[in-house]
Amino acid sequence: MVNLIKAGSFKLGNLTVKRLGYGAMQLAGPGVFGPPRDRAEAVAVLREAVESGVDHIDTSDFYGPHVTNQIIREALHPYTDDLVIVTKIGAVRGDDGSWNPAFSKNALTRAVHDNLRNLGLDALDVVNLRAMFDVHGPAEGDLEEPLTALAELQQQGLVKHVGLSNVTAKQVVDGRKITEIVCVQNQYNLAHRGDDALIEQLAAEGTAYVPFFPLGGFSPLQSATLSEVAARLELTPMQVALAWLLKRSPNILLIPGTSSRTHLRENLAVADVDLPDDVMAELDGIGVAA
Repeated sequence: MVNLIKAGSFKLGNLTVKRLGYGAMQLAGPGVFGPPRDRAEAVAVLREAVESGVDHIDTSDFYGPHVTNQIIREALHPYTDDLVIVTKIGAVRGDDGSWNPAFSKNALTRAVHDNLRNLGLDALDVVNLRAMFDVHGPAEGDLEEPLTALAELQQQGLVKHVGLSNVTAKQVVDGRKITEIVCVQNQYNLAHRGDDALIEQLAAEGTAYVPFFPLGGFSPLQSATLSEVAARLELTPMQVALAWLLKRSPNILLIPGTSSRTHLRENLAVADVDLPDDVMAELDGIGVAA
């Protein structure tokens, strides 16, 4: 059994989680839309993740939509006291699978209640407000109105902690004027390094940074250097990419997703990997060259 404690832990507000968690996005169907090809395997993946020590699951009710949360409830409810479930709101899915902004107070309230119902919870541990000014990446825009609506739901006791996703450094600063921000979830990996400065700032402030698409997302990371390092260390390229993130900064929480128990085991085995400094420097060059 892999010892996830080796990878360390970090705070999400007053909650402490192991740094190696699980992202549920891939439990939905192709394009994160519709049901999975194998629901029984999806349930088995979740159960094995928790049995292996994972105490931090990242999800959203717009995955499917509703599908991943319903599978999480089927697999894990009633939840153990130490399991932290993080969800996100700010978007809805079109009938064609499109991702559409849903920032009104009514839409955000409905999203929180949808998450509560489908997960079988009375309150959500952490809710990330996902900015949708640009679906493909952070873009400046005013989050005051939607974040104020989310803060009101927090005051009602439906949400314990608030985070931000797909945001700029300025939006994080502005958001903190409205409510405490316990985590930031943006795209970041070996090849996409635009948030280097933000990670350092958040680390200094004791705020968690959660990279989504840590392995490249729908287009897996491709790098000759990554492949060469992996072969030398007798690891897979994806294991090396995850290990690099774990060592990159102590405030990084990982949520690699998979619909396969085999891949889950490979991902969790990264807790035992400690990349030497010279290897870290070699891998750093991938981002510089990207």
